Amino acid sequence: MSSHLKDEFTDQLFTAVLALESNEEAYKFFEDICTINEIKALGQRLQVAKMLDEGATYDKITETTGASTATISRVKRFLNYGAGGYQLILDRLEKNE
Repeated sequence: MSSHLKDEFTDQLFTAVLALESNEEAYKFFEDICTINEIKALGQRLQVAKMLDEGATYDKITETTGASTATISRVKRFLNYGAGGYQLILDRLEKNE
């Protein structure tokens, strides 16, 4: 975990996210705390990670998500060499499908 990321305010944010009990509550919270573009970008990155994990090509990912190759490359780098957060959530989402 990055020491630059961890602080009291970020802990409070993550505790708040973990307290959400439904998609409806998440929509309400994120609509208030983020811009629409920020929320859309986060959703897009998660979909890019999912498609990369499934072996999709950059062309297919761009066609499906509208993500730039720079975004895809960034997500791929963190999927392969990051803190493991993408893989953790992808595995959990797959298990829940």
